Amino acid sequence: MSDSPASGSPPAVPEHHAGHHRVHLLTVQGKPGDQVTLPIAFSSPLRVDLVRRAVVSAQSHRIQPHGTKLTAGRRHSVEWSGKGKGVARTPRLMGSNRGAQSPNTVGGGQAHPPRVDTLWGKKINVTERRLAFASALAATRDVELVAGRGHRIPDGIHLPVVLETKVEEIDTAAVAQELLAKLKLWADVDRASDGTHVRAGRGKRRGRFRREPKSLLVVVSLPGKARGFRNLPGVDVVAVGRLGTEDLAPGGDAGRLTVYSHAAITSLASRLDGSSA
Repeated sequence: MSDSPASGSPPAVPEHHAGHHRVHLLTVQGKPGDQVTLPIAFSSPLRVDLVRRAVVSAQSHRIQPHGTKLTAGRRHSVEWSGKGKGVARTPRLMGSNRGAQSPNTVGGGQAHPPRVDTLWGKKINVTERRLAFASALAATRDVELVAGRGHRIPDGIHLPVVLETKVEEIDTAAVAQELLAKLKLWADVDRASDGTHVRAGRGKRRGRFRREPKSLLVVVSLPGKARGFRNLPGVDVVAVGRLGTEDLAPGGDAGRLTVYSHAAITSLASRLDGSSA
């Protein structure tokens, strides 16, 4: 019996042979122009597990080493009465019956305090990190994933949004707002502005007074470009050389609403060809 596929059915195409996707290049007036071929990474399958592993790895390497002083809670003049006295073996203050220094006493040292030499960083293989980056890029092309993250997008939009390179010359927030209004993407910035609130808990005392939802991600070719978008609520501007999985999938949830410049798409293709993702 032959294992060849039935006649009339198309042959199976391997994942690494998937075709390139194309999108329209939009002008700064919001009008569609010529089609642009996206890098092959935008056709990668979605791997939620790898994306979350890569994001957790990036977050873990930002944890500052911390620990308690070695003598904390142990600076007491105590004595131990010994066994067989009918009392607990807790060390007690000299000339007193009050317990001290032990973890089960008031003001005593912690049982297992944090240590400065703890290794908080979580490792991830280079191949897995590159696959996670490609998967996060492909997720920016999925309208359902982008809408599932809570982004407000207009009906009939084709993602990702690729604008001509002139968008990198926008230096004022007023011009940036006017452009996003033409693209019907300003509603998502309003969503981030409305969702900004005072953080609950002690984070307010530690420089994290407000919590702001994530909105647009603007990817440019070089640092210092598209400065007009930086002060908009929830909007991040990232150069393509510094673009990471956490930028594309904040919190490990893939599908962030992303706007690329044409120059950034060209630079991204060169970066992916060099396997430095």
